Amino acid sequence: MTNILVRGVPEDVHATLQRRAEQHGQSLQQYLVTQLQRLAERPSLDETLRRIQSHSGGHVGLEQAVADLGEDRRR
Repeated sequence: MTNILVRGVPEDVHATLQRRAEQHGQSLQQYLVTQLQRLAERPSLDETLRRIQSHSGGHVGLEQAVADLGEDRRR
């Protein structure tokens, strides 16, 4: 597993993350790894827009588009 070092984290941000980790019964490291995994699994806005642009033809209503986007985000 690779290491990441983050410098210059404001104390209030660190305190908030530490508190959230404790609320989840995790160490700060465990909590941050979990959050980073969730962030990496979720497509960025650019990735989502590229995916949308790659589809051509047809018509999708707003409700269906919102449902499809929600499904993509859950993956």
